[in-house]
Amino acid sequence: MTQPAAKHAAFETLMRQHNTRLYRVARAILRDDAEAEDAVQDAYLQAYRKFHEFRGDSQVGTWLTRIVVNEALMRLRQHRRATVVPLHGTFGPADGSAEVDVEDHKVESPSDSTLRGEVRRILERRIDELPLTFRAVFVMRDVQDMSVQETADALGIPSATVRTRLFRARALLREALQREMDAASSDVFAFDGARCDRIVDNVLQKVDTAGLTETGE
Repeated sequence: MTQPAAKHAAFETLMRQHNTRLYRVARAILRDDAEAEDAVQDAYLQAYRKFHEFRGDSQVGTWLTRIVVNEALMRLRQHRRATVVPLHGTFGPADGSAEVDVEDHKVESPSDSTLRGEVRRILERRIDELPLTFRAVFVMRDVQDMSVQETADALGIPSATVRTRLFRARALLREALQREMDAASSDVFAFDGARCDRIVDNVLQKVDTAGLTETGE
């Protein structure tokens, strides 16, 4: 294999290893699927051209993440889609929270899969509504499972700030999802007009068929 071909093959492997993380990070910042894909592609091109500058003082995944964060923020500014809050800023006092991860090992039925997809779409919509600083940290930590230190290095913020923003992001998401549940709870097991009519009609038909009277004779 020639040197260029070997380099391309190695870089393809690198991209496949980090595609999910970089896309999710870019998507968290840009809130647009197509823009996120473009940002990741441009970040990879930058990394390919600058790979000789990588000194190994951090993990290659962290280095790539920093590149895609910068690319996504640049696109955000260019398109003026939102007021950009610098990711290196601080927010309030450090705080923490205990979280319990519950894994579901059941084989999903088609209805469960559909419900899971709907829940995912609701969660994605609520994540999109988070302020940028919280959204980026939440996706890196809770979605992509990056460590606190790696997230801090990628965003150029202190570890304590990562913890604070993650705590706040989780709180905001819980509040938003609770409102979603409260709004939907009144429609649970909805007893609409068609169902009401069907039950009444079926009972009356059975009464007529059995020849029942009001006295039960």
